[in-house]
Amino acid sequence: MKANIKGFFKPLVESLIAIIIGMLIGAIILAFSGYSPTEAYVALFDGALGSKYGWAMTLSAATPIILTALTFGLGARTGLFNIGAEGTVYFGAIAAIIFTNILGNVLIGLLGGIIAGLVWMSIPAFLKVFRGVNEVVSTIMLNWMAYFIALYIVLQKIPNPDDPNKTIAVPVSARFPIVIRGTELSWAFVISVAAALIAYYILWHTTLGYELRVSGYNERAARYGGINPKKAVIWSFLLGGIMSGLAGATEVMGRPPSYAISQGMANIYGYGFDGIGVSLVGRNHPIGIIFSGIFFGMLKAGATAMQIEAGVPLEMVRMVQGIIVVTVAIPGLLDLLKRGVRK
Repeated sequence: MKANIKGFFKPLVESLIAIIIGMLIGAIILAFSGYSPTEAYVALFDGALGSKYGWAMTLSAATPIILTALTFGLGARTGLFNIGAEGTVYFGAIAAIIFTNILGNVLIGLLGGIIAGLVWMSIPAFLKVFRGVNEVVSTIMLNWMAYFIALYIVLQKIPNPDDPNKTIAVPVSARFPIVIRGTELSWAFVISVAAALIAYYILWHTTLGYELRVSGYNERAARYGGINPKKAVIWSFLLGGIMSGLAGATEVMGRPPSYAISQGMANIYGYGFDGIGVSLVGRNHPIGIIFSGIFFGMLKAGATAMQIEAGVPLEMVRMVQGIIVVTVAIPGLLDLLKRGVRK
């Protein structure tokens, strides 16, 4: 019992200390650059958490990165460094648009995202298990392939004939209802939280989850215990594919006003990479990922307020955010490296 309490509070305290250190470093840089750290941080927190609108935008921004973080987190728990969520998000979004334009239904759109995620993530799973290809190499290459394939589909196959700046939109019948009118917060956020809770249940309350975690801690010990590590690797990739496929689907089905993919895929680009940081901050734990996702969402939602209210340029805002994120992610990264050394 005492060990469980320590295991819960130790990462929490470490993360809080890391947040404070990151914000102090950011404050020093802001001060040396001629900006008021107090005004900047007040604007950040006020913009993200100071109103119902701010909270809604924070939770909305957290939705896709919680799902992509689950992809990385499930891989990390299985001893994998799966960074393939980025490419899977593209195909999840494209599949949701195509499926919903054939049958205008929310469930059909989510199913499209899941199928796209499963298909795309099965490629690195196959390469890892049957050909021994390192998942970092395969997922990096697949991310670039996904980008250009998705760009071709967006520009050539599903462009909006009335607006060249975006694709055709998800029909009204397949869009998530907005929770707070006038904001971007939809019921897609509930999907992301539910996915995290399901991931937690699978990892800690099912035989499959036990096999995933044991394989992640020590592959040889897993074999000795009668567990097939290859099966664990395949399931880890497939579950991760479902999560990041859903991230793409929920982004186009629950993000007003366009409900489409914008030019250059700007509105779906980068969520897979953001998910790595979110997962590390959440210590690759599904419940921790929910809170770290909301923390990242706060930084995104508060960025605009920092620019407008405190007069901090966008480049400086991004730099301060990056410093905070890197500082907060360091404890989780060290945990991951220690686990890799133990294996």
